[in-house]
Amino acid sequence: MRDEAVQSLRALNEVVERLRAPGGCPWDREQTHRSLRPYLLEETYEVLEAIDKNEPGTLREELGDLLLQVLMHSAIAMEEQGGFDVGDVADEVRAKMIHRHPHVFGDVTVDGPASVVVNWEKLKTAEKRERLSLLDGVPAAMPALAHAQGVQKRPARVGFDETPTVPVALDAVRSALERVDHVAGGLAEAERGEDWAAEAGDPEAAIGDLLFAVVALARRLRVNPEEALRGRAMGFASRFRQLEARAREDGVDLHDLDDSDWQARWAATES
Repeated sequence: MRDEAVQSLRALNEVVERLRAPGGCPWDREQTHRSLRPYLLEETYEVLEAIDKNEPGTLREELGDLLLQVLMHSAIAMEEQGGFDVGDVADEVRAKMIHRHPHVFGDVTVDGPASVVVNWEKLKTAEKRERLSLLDGVPAAMPALAHAQGVQKRPARVGFDETPTVPVALDAVRSALERVDHVAGGLAEAERGEDWAAEAGDPEAAIGDLLFAVVALARRLRVNPEEALRGRAMGFASRFRQLEARAREDGVDLHDLDDSDWQARWAATES
C-alpha cells in the first residue's frame, strides 16, 4: 500500500475518533452497533448499485461511506471494556487470509479455483470448531434468494449437492413447477387491484420449492440468483417508467386504463 494511502486511512480514522470523543458530534457519540445497522445495510446496497452502474467515481464515494461504517463500529468497540480497534480488525482478517491461502503463503498445491474453494471450507471448519453445522455461517437475515444459495453452496463445497448437474436441477424446477400448477388450479384468481396476501400451506410451500429449485439451477449455471433477479426487476422497472412517462405525455391517467389498454401501452415500450 502506498504511503499516502496509509496516511489517508489514519486521517479518516482520527476524524471518526474525534467525532466519538467528548466534545465531538452529539449524534455520532450516541450511536451504537445496533443503531448503525440500517446505515451499514444501506451503504452496502449503494456500493452494489454503483457496481451495477459501472461508475468508478460513484463507487469510490460509496466505498468510502462503507469504510466509514467499519471505522465507526471499530471506534465504538474500542470504547467498550475489553474492546478492539480497527487495527485489531485488520490484524484478524489478515491472519485469516494468510491461513486460508496456504497455496499462496505456504507450500500447499492446488489445481484450480474449485480446489481453492474446497480447501477454504476445510480450513474454515477447522477454525470454527464451535460451529455444529456448516450452515451456521449462513446468516438467517440475508435476503431469501441469497440465503437459499448459501445453504445449498456450503454442503456442495464439501461434497453434497442435492442437484449436482444441470439436467437434475432442471428436473427439480419442472417438478416444482408441476406442483405449483396443481396447487394453483384450486385457487381463485385475484381481483384487479387486489394486493397480494400470503397464502399459508400448500401455495406457499409450492412456491418455496420452485424458488429453491430455481436457485439450485442458477447455481449450476454459475449465475448469482440474487443478481439475476435484481437485473430482471430493474429492467422491468425501467420499462414501466417508460410507460408512465408516455402516459403523462399523452395526458392519460393510468387508473382509467382497461386490460387491453395496459397491454397495448406495455407492448409499445422498449423491452
